[in-house]
Amino acid sequence: MEKRLSTGKRVDGTALIKTDSLLKPYAAQLRERFAHYRRFKAEVEETGGVLGEISQGHRYFGFNRVEHEGEIGVWYREWAPGAHALALIGDFNGWDRGANPMFMDDWGVWHLFLPDKDYADRLTHESRVKVHVVSDLGGLDRIPAYIQRVVQEGDADFTGQYWAPAHPYQWKHCTPDFDINTDGLRIYEAHVGMAQEAEKVGTFTEFTQNILPRIADLGYNAVQLMAVMEHPYYASFGYHVSNFFAVSSRFGTPEELKALIDTAHGMGVLVIMDLVHSHAVKNLNEGLSQFDGTGHQYFHAGVKGEHIAWDSRCFDYNKYEVQRFLLSNIRYWLETYRFDGVRFDGVTSMLYSDHGLERNFTGYADYFDTGVELDSIAYLMLANELVHAVNPVAISIAEDMSGMPGLARPTEEGGLGFDYRLAMGIPDYWIRLLKEKQDEEWHIGEIYGMLRNRRVGEKHVAYVESHDQAIVGDKTLATQLMDIELYTNMSVFTTSHLVARGVALHKLIRLLTFSLGGEGYLNFMGNEFGHPEWIDFPRAGNNNSYWYARRQWSLVDDDTLRYKGLNTFDQAMQHLDAAHHLLADENIQLLFIHEDAKQIVYARGGLVFVFNFHSTASVTDWRVPVPEKTDYRLILNTDDAAYGGYSAVEGVHYPWQDVAVEGQSQSIQLYVPARSAQVLAASVEDQESKGILL
Repeated sequence: MEKRLSTGKRVDGTALIKTDSLLKPYAAQLRERFAHYRRFKAEVEETGGVLGEISQGHRYFGFNRVEHEGEIGVWYREWAPGAHALALIGDFNGWDRGANPMFMDDWGVWHLFLPDKDYADRLTHESRVKVHVVSDLGGLDRIPAYIQRVVQEGDADFTGQYWAPAHPYQWKHCTPDFDINTDGLRIYEAHVGMAQEAEKVGTFTEFTQNILPRIADLGYNAVQLMAVMEHPYYASFGYHVSNFFAVSSRFGTPEELKALIDTAHGMGVLVIMDLVHSHAVKNLNEGLSQFDGTGHQYFHAGVKGEHIAWDSRCFDYNKYEVQRFLLSNIRYWLETYRFDGVRFDGVTSMLYSDHGLERNFTGYADYFDTGVELDSIAYLMLANELVHAVNPVAISIAEDMSGMPGLARPTEEGGLGFDYRLAMGIPDYWIRLLKEKQDEEWHIGEIYGMLRNRRVGEKHVAYVESHDQAIVGDKTLATQLMDIELYTNMSVFTTSHLVARGVALHKLIRLLTFSLGGEGYLNFMGNEFGHPEWIDFPRAGNNNSYWYARRQWSLVDDDTLRYKGLNTFDQAMQHLDAAHHLLADENIQLLFIHEDAKQIVYARGGLVFVFNFHSTASVTDWRVPVPEKTDYRLILNTDDAAYGGYSAVEGVHYPWQDVAVEGQSQSIQLYVPARSAQVLAASVEDQESKGILL
């Protein structure tokens, strides 16, 4: 029987039109992509659905302890249909390529059973292993595709390890409660390697001890970890993955990553993984490229299999074994390490045959008429279905700059099934605005429109800057605003007009984006306090220095520097949502806007936000419209001395007046200094009289 929505309408991928009438001319394309997904899913259903064989590859391929014909031992399996011969090699057999040949079945899967009676004292925990693959390329020693541990030996060579600790990690904490419909997602994006102040690669243990407490104290409820999967080139930021099931050994062991996640859970912090399924490293020695000697095993053959901008390989999502590899990868990280969600990197690159390069996406035709990759779309729909089948409350986030309609809508509507999409246009807008105009020239209505410009019914994660805005070649927000004076005039004992302007606008831009830009918020590690330097990993061009691949926490811990005030403000901003759930409130009410005065007032989450962007004019007895006939109290003031301001505002209680303003029948009066903002909440007394608890 054909599936139907609860409304009785046939499920054909066109339900998206109900929320976006501009999609109506593209109904045929919506049906086509949904039908393509249904074909993918039908094949998966034959083997148990998304929780069946398709997502359990890691329990079949690679190394798995089992009982076989009455004997306990280890099965090793590898998919390599184009290879001529495979042999397992390693410490356990003296790296003898003739000692343990493998055998291939009709499906191109090579296998070998190692019984404990012969190998228990030879193939042991941390034993180094590789697989010798004989193909049209000759004989090459490769790292097993499903390997769960890889270590670097010397300057370049990576080797697999058989990972079977005698005492598996014992989890202590449950996953924190999070309701996507009532809780705002506040993400702290972090890179473990560069999270320490010392000029070195940081570790999972150091991050657990030194950084997680900072994240929890700031009030973020999720940490997004970059570069978790093994990658041979440190400076790739973890985006050129070689070994998809292996924790990057440069940061520590699998158990140390589990301890990090467990500790975060104990602090009430979710852990989201930066997942890279959009491409893979080209390296033969470490990665999957030409594993069986062909150019079309895991990846597309020819030009389509080469990502011209990233110098990497592009997966062929139409192949069953590729689907099994990638879907199993998702399940592995969610179940084995208890990640609470995944952020899919490079989704735009997956959606279009030209990877979205040099495209502006100016109209709906760009999403449907040319170069849309239906295989990739179907894979992403399956992937999101799997994420929520493994863990119904897990979070999936899409990094897409194209604006593909339905990306963050349910698959049964024809959407791709993500929970959130990154609002990637916001940081680009702020950078362009800061480069092209002084704040005296800003158009407040345009800024408001930009921050509100998002797809109806799709949750967005807003941000001013992520790691993308902090890498070499660009400037962080703090650097855009204060430039070289970040190094010379950040002392609280120093007076600088540029720094005063920069500190004020740093807070205003973040608060405006936080409260208007989406249903979630993201900040990259250190940017909350205006970290003064860009990111540059050690490379030949900087004499392999770690100076720029670290975070200078000593700056924010110094009471004499203005960084501390910015950090304290970010903490107060995060707690606004924790206390009032404003990010989950989709009802934003514009109350007042005045271009010449650079003023804007709006309400969200039961709070009133009052901004004065004017560079010199403070406003005395400003009559502000408010939505309720109740007194209001000041709960956040960007001009507070604790946040690096001047504490020019003395009053904290504003009685309501029966004076109509801007369409509201009541108003209050307040003093708002230049380049400052205030957040107001209904007074406790009035709320309690109505039976409302704050």
